[in-house]
Amino acid sequence: MSLDLAAIRIAHDRIRPHVVPTPVLRSDWLDAVGGGQLWFKCENLQHVGAFKARGATNAIFALSAADAARGVATHSSGNHAAAVARAARLRGVPAYIVMPANSARTKVANVERLGGRITFCEPTTAAREAACARILADTGARLIHPYNDFQVMAGQGTAAVELLEDVADLDLILCPVGGGGLLCGTAVAAKTLRPGIRVIAAEPAGADDAARSFRAGRIVPAEKVATIADGLRTTIGANNFPLIQRHVDDIVTVSEAGIVTAMRALWDELKVVVEPSAAVPFAAIQEGKIPVAGRRVGIILSGGNVDLAALPPGLLG
Repeated sequence: MSLDLAAIRIAHDRIRPHVVPTPVLRSDWLDAVGGGQLWFKCENLQHVGAFKARGATNAIFALSAADAARGVATHSSGNHAAAVARAARLRGVPAYIVMPANSARTKVANVERLGGRITFCEPTTAAREAACARILADTGARLIHPYNDFQVMAGQGTAAVELLEDVADLDLILCPVGGGGLLCGTAVAAKTLRPGIRVIAAEPAGADDAARSFRAGRIVPAEKVATIADGLRTTIGANNFPLIQRHVDDIVTVSEAGIVTAMRALWDELKVVVEPSAAVPFAAIQEGKIPVAGRRVGIILSGGNVDLAALPPGLLG
């Protein structure tokens, strides 16, 4: 399989009964920060509190009955884990979930509530992949990779399709980037539906492998990762990177303080709770990393699963 608009349209039809068309919000005050007009696609209000519901649902419902019956497995810091658990429950099959031991408490609770069978591991990509490989060998389950999977990417791209249906004449779409599933789906959908549009991603400076890879023209794996944006701590995927090279215009980075400030601004003005990963694109606007003056800009707020007991210092004033 490859990723194109046709695959994203098929995904949209497949998942439509199982996801919600999230609202798009605006704020004159947030517009004034960068001098553009900003539209926020609120995937924090999606099932499981994140856009991940789209990709996981598409991938699991695309499986044959025989493949699905053996169950599904994945590794994830939280949002994809919950999305896989939910979609597996909807399909009536087991979900085996590998989660880093330092996953946010609220995300672990989501997976448990949705019936996922959790195995904890060390918080490294290698440990996650090794634990997941053991589960696949023991159970025969099908891997639903959090981002390096074309069916997952196609599902994620449906958020951009909806955004462009609501606001057709955008000049620019912004989204966060971790492994690249959302970015790939967004870029392919946007560039096909509106060829002149620009697609820019943002990530924390403390987890900047996507930006470094984009500039180097090859995947540069993450080394020491340090960011509160737990959903963006992964290394860019091998299937994702060529699509990013082909369809994405730029990738910028933001500071940790900027992420916290953006979370607060979005709460103050839109009255929505977003997790650190979701605040990264608006942080890029606040820090002047992405010029938006005079432009019509769509921003995907990727998730809202915040552990209120572990809020970043300064978020509450």
